Amino acid sequence: MWKLWNMNRRVAALLMCASCWVLAQDVRQIVTEAQNRSRSKSQQYEGTLQVFNTRQKVSTKRWVFQRLGSFGASKALLRFTAPPEVKGVALLVINHADRASDQWMWIPAEERDRRIALQDRSTRFFATDFSFEDLEDRDVDQFNYKLAGDEAIDGASCWKIESQPKETKRSQYTSSTLWIRKDNYVVTRIDNFNKEKLIRRITYTDIQKISDIWTPRTVEVLDSAKNSRTVLKLDKVEYNLPLKEETFTREALR
Repeated sequence: MWKLWNMNRRVAALLMCASCWVLAQDVRQIVTEAQNRSRSKSQQYEGTLQVFNTRQKVSTKRWVFQRLGSFGASKALLRFTAPPEVKGVALLVINHADRASDQWMWIPAEERDRRIALQDRSTRFFATDFSFEDLEDRDVDQFNYKLAGDEAIDGASCWKIESQPKETKRSQYTSSTLWIRKDNYVVTRIDNFNKEKLIRRITYTDIQKISDIWTPRTVEVLDSAKNSRTVLKLDKVEYNLPLKEETFTREALR
């Protein structure tokens, strides 16, 4: 009788482990599908950023963003075009599937490019509420996932998914919670944490279909520690343009 009970307990434990593995695989498939539906050979847009400080004073900036490739094998370049005091400042991001990105920033007044060290990725990017890390591509294979239930965001039913960076992914965030819409697999919100403390909340709204890709036209970043926020509006969004590799080099950055 004892042997039978012990065997049944082992079988139950094995079935539980198998169920957890299948569930983890299903969650990863959701995130993978969301990534695949937003995949393109390239992207380009003009962005207007309104930065609201703690006193709700607003400053406005504009940049042009270009990306070649998708996710773990992509390169991105953004360059401020206004106001005059930031015009020409640029950031080059070379994303990797197996580690943190390489980043260089060009500041015309200094007449040199500066590599952004890993320990500086948590700092704000040029007086916005984006950190340097937030400007990397978030590749599905750099994280582990767990389903945390269902929740509606702005009336749309979403999967609520918890993620943690793998050991190879250096991050200021110990965990993130993602909300992915069930109807179109668009990520509508990401809450980024350091242990239990919310560091940044990124919200994606004004979702429109452009070149068969559901695209958030408004991105809002809330820095919870500073109680400041940045609202990015995307204009003239285009996908799959014939962008050139030589655009995404340190030489071109300068």
